[in-house]
Amino acid sequence: MSYLLPLKVYYDGICPGCRRDRARYERWAGEAGKRVAWCDVTEHQDLLREKGIDPQAALLSLHVEEEGGPIREGIDAYVLLMRRVPRLRPIAWLIGLPGLKQMLRRLYDGWVRRRLAREGRLP
Repeated sequence: MSYLLPLKVYYDGICPGCRRDRARYERWAGEAGKRVAWCDVTEHQDLLREKGIDPQAALLSLHVEEEGGPIREGIDAYVLLMRRVPRLRPIAWLIGLPGLKQMLRRLYDGWVRRRLAREGRLP
């Protein structure tokens, strides 16, 4: 089952909200959270480049890599993470629906860009 495969999550470790989201996820995920390696994009730029991901793009959107699988980003990355936590599975299903997924992606992209611009870190 893919829920058992380890994940690498490339996230913005400088962002206080992102760190809070990580802590909340780890609390809710329990044992499943122990199979997630959290990689700050600012500290793992060489690794990202090796995987064909521009570090600036990683700063703009969450990227999740399932062992032996492709790297997913944006809403698809959130869905992959959320499916591992029983209380979040219904939300993962909902945000993955066509139409809603695209709308959430636009909102998410705008929110990230505004946050990075406010912090003076917009690439």
